[in-house]
Amino acid sequence: MCATTAAVVLAAAATAHPSPTSTAPPSAGSVAAFFYPWYGTPSRDGAWQHWGQSGRQPPHAIASGWYPVRGAYSSSDRGVLRAQMSEIAAAGIDTVIVSWWGPGSVEDARLPAVASSARAAGLRVAVHVEPYDGRAPEDLEPALRRLAEGGVSDFYVYDSARSPDESWRTLNARLDGLRVFANTPLPGKALAGGFDGLYTYDVLLFDGSSFPRVCASARARGLVCAPSVGPGYDARRATADPRVQPRANGARYDRMWRGAVRARADIVTITSYNEWHEGTQIEPARAGIPGYESYAGAWGTAGAASEHAYLDSTARWADRYRALLAGR
Repeated sequence: MCATTAAVVLAAAATAHPSPTSTAPPSAGSVAAFFYPWYGTPSRDGAWQHWGQSGRQPPHAIASGWYPVRGAYSSSDRGVLRAQMSEIAAAGIDTVIVSWWGPGSVEDARLPAVASSARAAGLRVAVHVEPYDGRAPEDLEPALRRLAEGGVSDFYVYDSARSPDESWRTLNARLDGLRVFANTPLPGKALAGGFDGLYTYDVLLFDGSSFPRVCASARARGLVCAPSVGPGYDARRATADPRVQPRANGARYDRMWRGAVRARADIVTITSYNEWHEGTQIEPARAGIPGYESYAGAWGTAGAASEHAYLDSTARWADRYRALLAGR
């Protein structure tokens, strides 16, 4: 495809919208997972996208300590998207929070296909507003309203502390009918920015023990509490970050979920479905690949049975969480 044709296709995709659906917020007991649509392959996207960070040579050497069951896939592959959304729904997750890097980005162009696949699987779609160059609260309103026209009603703002509280407060006061969440463990900070709720995202530093206190404080201020749980953290193959939070055969994930359940969180957010670079993914990882870790040992599983261990655990915890909120 020539550069001119590619530009036209990208522009058309960026302005397309998924079919509008109800934007009513989900009831308490929602489980949402952060989803990354940024992966690409030469055959579908003209080059490797994201798999080759830090000089890795995909498809055999990728920028992750784990290797996907699907291989180094393309997020523009609708077959992959359909399969991912089907397994997300089967794990008791009801919402995908799609990483979005601003108007005209690759993630913006792919959002309609992601949203279509998600809704076909019965999932709601939210947007994770990433800290792209030039992101400013005063400039976000047109883009968020465009996304809202496509059926998105919840927006999670990563690294929201980058901009002044008063700038967020001005924007949020204008976004009637939408819910905007601040990335902070501080309810007072979220309230100062006029946000509707908060989420933590970070599963390296948080372990779930603070969630009951955070959610109690958030509710006292009329905020929605959506703390984030995750299996662990290890970004050494993709970045220069040497810090590691071991998975401990699933014990880390259990501990974080336990904290969210004790907190009676309004929404449990999961970091993440497929952020392979930081090793926070619960998407199935292939067992027995030399040089890569696996989920073997998690909850006593081994071999092929371990590949879906984190999705299986998510389904168990989602059931337990919803049963508690329903008084069962």
